Amino acid sequence: MLFEEVAKYYEKLEGISSRLGMIDILTEMFKKAKKEEMKPLIYMTQGMLAPPFEGIEIGIAEKLAEESIAIATGYSKEEVEKSFKKTGDLGVTAEQLMAQSKLKRMTKEKFEAREVFERMKKIAQTSGEGSKEAKIKELAELLASSSPLEARYIVRFALGELRLGVGDATILEALSKVATGERSFKEKLENAYNICSDLGTIGEVLVEQGMKGIENFKVSLFKPIRPALAERLPTAEEILERMGGKCAVESKYDGLRAQVHVDKKSKRVEIFSRRLERLTDMFPEIVKAALDETKGNSLIFEGEAISYDEITGQFRPFQETIQRKRKHGVEEKSEELPLHLFAFDLLYYNGEDYLDKPYEERRKKLEEVIQGNGTIRLADRIIATTPQEIDRYFEDVVSNGLEGIVAKDLKARYIAGARKFSWIKMKRSYKGELTDTVDLVIVGYYTGKGSRAEFGFGGLLAAVYNDKKDMFETITKIGTGFTEQMMQDFKKMLEKIKVEKKPARVDALIEPDFWVVPKYVITVKADEITKSPMHTAGRHEENGVEVGYALRFPRIVGGGIREDKSPEEATTTKEIIEMFNQQRKTKLTDAAP
Repeated sequence: MLFEEVAKYYEKLEGISSRLGMIDILTEMFKKAKKEEMKPLIYMTQGMLAPPFEGIEIGIAEKLAEESIAIATGYSKEEVEKSFKKTGDLGVTAEQLMAQSKLKRMTKEKFEAREVFERMKKIAQTSGEGSKEAKIKELAELLASSSPLEARYIVRFALGELRLGVGDATILEALSKVATGERSFKEKLENAYNICSDLGTIGEVLVEQGMKGIENFKVSLFKPIRPALAERLPTAEEILERMGGKCAVESKYDGLRAQVHVDKKSKRVEIFSRRLERLTDMFPEIVKAALDETKGNSLIFEGEAISYDEITGQFRPFQETIQRKRKHGVEEKSEELPLHLFAFDLLYYNGEDYLDKPYEERRKKLEEVIQGNGTIRLADRIIATTPQEIDRYFEDVVSNGLEGIVAKDLKARYIAGARKFSWIKMKRSYKGELTDTVDLVIVGYYTGKGSRAEFGFGGLLAAVYNDKKDMFETITKIGTGFTEQMMQDFKKMLEKIKVEKKPARVDALIEPDFWVVPKYVITVKADEITKSPMHTAGRHEENGVEVGYALRFPRIVGGGIREDKSPEEATTTKEIIEMFNQQRKTKLTDAAP
């Protein structure tokens, strides 16, 4: 498939306002791809060169891309920069300047999509002395041989700002239609995706082996499993009722979730985040402990990495632990903020898949695997049969600086990539107001008025994720909680992903000054959840009027972006409805005589 065709499909995707229309466009594009093109085509559509766990980043900075555009078009760097300031999109700048290029196109030969992908990969893997100049030259040559439309998406892809807004679920539904003509095969595709976390491989296996290949996917080392997620309930009574009168209750550590893969034979260890990004080089003490402090030849286990003060016996807050997620100064920071990993689940052991085994069996095996009380320790837990036991344990862990508990069904299998009531979290109780925080996705922003006008930023439009519809539904506008530095940072960050039209996966009635591709997650605190005709989260009819849910007095907390969460891991519409109902129950109880 020619990249020119791909660029035309991307232009259609960018202009579509319907998610179903987006699926149809992707289906048509994937059907045209040859077998060997499917994997790179899926990666490109995701805006990446490889799945996140491989850690291959394109690494093209704006200034470098500007230089490449200048070389490819014959314009000066100053002229490119001037155009960029006007368009706010280097892809559009490249497109416009290529259309009016001062130079002749280098070749009439058209690039295959796979060739563009491989050349971009070559750019990403260029390193060492002279690598900057080599990258500029390679990108310039690619642009000089491209059409204006191709240039738009080549530059955006190089910057990591494709702006298509295509989610994993959308690609899976398109692949389902490729295989069967219907979207109903998505669930089987998703099951395979949940245990390999690689959409490119899913697409490749589908076209080469068909449905049988998808159904035969197995867990394997160094391909991270998408993490199981917890539902939430506010009281011990409700938790125990859901769990059938008996459950495990684990401490909920406010750290960095880590999935550790170990192969003792090759002495290889890899650590992946909840977003399936490679963290291995950032946590050298956990890498060493994974080899020294565990039994078995090969294993995959999960835990929470958190900084712990051995002298005071207190866990450090998340804001300190998150400082360990860095590429530079790793050794110095590891001495200043050493980590412990509190292991809570075993997913694979000595070649055997443990996902389908009941939680209690997985835990017992984990207790055999984790030796001693060193850098890697077992997550603390109790077995509870009464609400009082759960409440007492909850108070103990909170007073020790942790954020709450996770109750687990003793008989449940590990449900990868899904939020189910086999795991239930309780962070704190509701007392007539929304005391828990919610994680929201930014879908737009406002330019600001008065004193904020100078920053070009006045607030955010934020949404929750409807996992049934694969849509982002608005729930609030946020105008408080920002420092001046945060306003500058948000403006700079969001400008790079703003789009002209409402993204196809966003459901909104109100319109911000600028729409953005759903990409970033923020943590928000509010006084309560209310109903509003202006927002679409959980929209339904009441007394002949359409209403959704909204947040009263929302403010951003935590200082900025939740880098450990993807948009699809944000608070869901279902969770908001449950929190609203519990809030209402509490108010009725408080008002009772």
